[in-house]
Amino acid sequence: MTKIGIILGSVRSGRRGGQVAQWVLERAGQRTDAEFELIDLQDYQLPVLTAPIPAMAARGVYDDERTQAFSAAIAACDGFVVVTSEHNLSMPGALKNALDHLYVEWNDKAAGFVSYGVNGGVRAVEQLKLVSTALQLAVVAAPVILPFATEFEGQAALRPGKAAVTSLDLMLDKVLAWSTAMSMLRSGPGAEAEIRARIAAIIDGIHAKDLDALRRIYAPDVVSFDVEPPLQHIGVDAKLKNWARVFTVFEDVSYELRDLSIAVGVDIAFGHAFGRLSGKLATGAATDGMWVRATFCFRRVGGAWLIVHDQASVPVDVLTGRVIADLEP
Repeated sequence: MTKIGIILGSVRSGRRGGQVAQWVLERAGQRTDAEFELIDLQDYQLPVLTAPIPAMAARGVYDDERTQAFSAAIAACDGFVVVTSEHNLSMPGALKNALDHLYVEWNDKAAGFVSYGVNGGVRAVEQLKLVSTALQLAVVAAPVILPFATEFEGQAALRPGKAAVTSLDLMLDKVLAWSTAMSMLRSGPGAEAEIRARIAAIIDGIHAKDLDALRRIYAPDVVSFDVEPPLQHIGVDAKLKNWARVFTVFEDVSYELRDLSIAVGVDIAFGHAFGRLSGKLATGAATDGMWVRATFCFRRVGGAWLIVHDQASVPVDVLTGRVIADLEP
């Protein structure tokens, strides 16, 4: 079922946003065509963004546990309703900070806005529209505007009128419709392009002997069936240990991939190709290496496509047990 996250963007003490978000959640909960979940930024305590790698480049892989938890919550949603107040003609700093923490988790999803404030928070919505464009979020029309003077009793307790309720229902209709329609984008050509970019990053990381770059591409619990023993390498540390051993063998290493084919589902994808390591050995000798059969299994983790399983194999003569290493694609 389609899942919509209701993001509460204010973390201030005494905030009115809690009432607004609860109203949205209760109204949305009367629907049977989607699942709705409250995502309160106060629960995540995200630090001021200081990560050395921009979220656009991190592609869903983060060191900070708070960011990881927030990433998982956002990645699990198909669309969003953002509840925002207005601070100094813009959105709350905590909301902007949260948006900037992630990137791929927002991509190709729909968002609608519910704003409140002295003038209904309209300037916060305008700022959110600009940021959403950069995050590849599709903004639906007709935000829900809640001025203090007309929608809050004593400018404190939320008492939405009939027009506000109608506006919310319309906005929820649009968010759900767009989120459902855009699900094809998240498992279509865009997803395949991201996976191909991931595989290209593996090749770049091998050429550079960069274990940190490779770590960002594998899931923490990756299971690898490589041509070298043991039968399986479990976990990213074991996988990287194997690559580190390869890098000690080569002074200069090259990796070539041919005939890559990829099939993409909603949150899982498979690829297969022929791969070959070659280069200059630590002894000074050059080697052309051998062609192996390479298989990759990707899963969308925290909004990013990570390798959860890979396998490299070579044909074997069953009768003699001899590896056949001179075949070419």
